[in-house]
Amino acid sequence: MSSLYEQIGGADAVNAAVDIFYHKVLTDPIIMDFFDDVDMDRQIGKQKAFLTMAFGGPNNYTGKDMREAHKHMNLTEEHFNAVAGHLQSTLEDLEVPKDLIDQVMAIAASTHDDVLNL
Repeated sequence: MSSLYEQIGGADAVNAAVDIFYHKVLTDPIIMDFFDDVDMDRQIGKQKAFLTMAFGGPNNYTGKDMREAHKHMNLTEEHFNAVAGHLQSTLEDLEVPKDLIDQVMAIAASTHDDVLNL
């Protein structure tokens, strides 16, 4: 069976999804301020590498783990839900099949405690 990465369309799909996703994130007043001082080209590259790895594609991710990357941010449930909602709506915009969206959202949900440092 092919990986989730292959099923959603590989690198082209991940690249498109991350670009759309960050457009949504950077225009959301709930979370956009977290990115004020972030090098977005670098962030987008890290996110593409992370999602590729998380979805079972080639592992070229060299960033921090989720807990370490987010520990200084004082994130709340509202922040996590906003990001997760943008991820889901991005995949829906790209017409990813619901069963694959469900798999992606399960992966996102598995990061909850680490992202919020619970």
